[in-house]
Amino acid sequence: MVRRVAVIGAGASGLASIKCCLDEGLEPTCFEQSEDIGGLWCYDTVDCKRTSVYRSVITNTSKEMSCFSDFPFPDNFPNFLPHHRLLEYFRMYARHFGLLQHIRFQTTVCSVRKRPDFSTSGQWDVVTETKTGWESHVFDAVMICTGRYQEPLLPLASFPGLETRFRGRYLHSKEYRDTEGFQGKRVLVVGLGNSGGDVAVELSRAAAKVFVSARSSTWVVSRISSHGFPLDMVTRTRLIYFLEWLLPSAIMKRIRFGKFNSWFNHTNYGLASVQRYFLRFPKFNVIVNEELPFCLLSGTVVLKPAVKEFTESSAIFEDGTKENVDVVIFTTGYGFSFPFLEDSVRSLFQESCSLYKSIFPPQLEKPTLAIIGLIQLMGSVMVGAEMQARWVTSIFAGRSQHLPPISRMMADISRKKQQLAKGYLDDIASRTGVKPNVPWLLLSDPRLGLAVAFGPCSPYQYRLRGRGRWSGARGAILTQWQRVLEPLRTRVLDDSLAGSTGSSWLGLLALLLLPPFLLDVFSH
Repeated sequence: MVRRVAVIGAGASGLASIKCCLDEGLEPTCFEQSEDIGGLWCYDTVDCKRTSVYRSVITNTSKEMSCFSDFPFPDNFPNFLPHHRLLEYFRMYARHFGLLQHIRFQTTVCSVRKRPDFSTSGQWDVVTETKTGWESHVFDAVMICTGRYQEPLLPLASFPGLETRFRGRYLHSKEYRDTEGFQGKRVLVVGLGNSGGDVAVELSRAAAKVFVSARSSTWVVSRISSHGFPLDMVTRTRLIYFLEWLLPSAIMKRIRFGKFNSWFNHTNYGLASVQRYFLRFPKFNVIVNEELPFCLLSGTVVLKPAVKEFTESSAIFEDGTKENVDVVIFTTGYGFSFPFLEDSVRSLFQESCSLYKSIFPPQLEKPTLAIIGLIQLMGSVMVGAEMQARWVTSIFAGRSQHLPPISRMMADISRKKQQLAKGYLDDIASRTGVKPNVPWLLLSDPRLGLAVAFGPCSPYQYRLRGRGRWSGARGAILTQWQRVLEPLRTRVLDDSLAGSTGSSWLGLLALLLLPPFLLDVFSH
């Protein structure tokens, strides 16, 4: 029987896990090595050993699609949030649900090991360290909430001459905070994911020149839909997910390509190869960045192919061109490792896709270890982490069915390694008993049913039924468009011809039927 739960990390995943433990009557103790909550969203200008966002970062997902499912963002918060506003929201959430009293700050988890009787008890020995010394604990279960951004990947061996000849400075984006120290420099950014695009755009305002080296095709999308609303609210609906499931993959690719190129021709900008996109297994990625195309158009950012080698003061690229550079910033991503886990457990999974439902190591004798937030979704990881925590704690509390046999879990992992996580939330929600019943809603509450079926698939939908049902979920769903517009009402215009703001479902359904809108549908 699980009662005492160790939660490692007090970022978004850790806060959700603490709250879900409390909801299920469990006793969580959260260990956080820093002195504050928020994880990587707790902006730090000094300690580069801890992963932190850079100063100018803005969320890629909108507030209505990123919030905890029973705690909407305040109406006046902007739709896309700077790090300090998101951290403010975390603090409001923690205070509202009384989470802080369960967190031990400035406490590092040094060791998590199975107890000798683990096969029967499922318990763990946890050793922590504080400024005053070491402490040992026994927990019935462990939830690891340290996230994806742990170990920076710095593939130095792939760049001949970088360590032996290059006299400039090189660093991983983990160390990047702002433009200080880069003024007047010629900077090469290696890698064009979301971080690479953001860093390149920001540095273009201070550096003498910014080059970006990209290996694969990259499609660039905006946070804003063609109708002016947040893109994720317009494109992530149950109707659209159904259409994606219904339409053949060849048609889907054509629709996505039309949307990708409707803003600007990516081939002209050197970003994406149309030919590669229509191959069966193309290597490409999608990033969110409104400013990058203009920076390329204005020449403040110059796109380059992969780096072949470095000389004392320059980079030579695979096309034979050469550019003098002073600083190289690698935005080459992160790996994850859990050094506190004993080797016999850590060896059970090398990546999130080797975990059952991206949560449980399938070979453990007892399902009392859960990895929360180690996922890549089409939307907000915060929302996915909360759903994971709800399911995990319901299993710990004995309210959900036990996990299937190892053979079935391994078969499920093999099947889903190549699949995108579009249906992930609904999958976990159905196992927790909180997936919305859309047909029933359309019959029993047509207004709400239409909002759930055709409107944004926002987190509140998972609080309409089942354990953890929230009485405010219906109201939150029906007022989500008003919260989108509220922070924009700083200058209200009197326009009698203004159309619906999104509250009219007839208007929304009409939009859904327009062919141009179908191009917006499949932008991700």
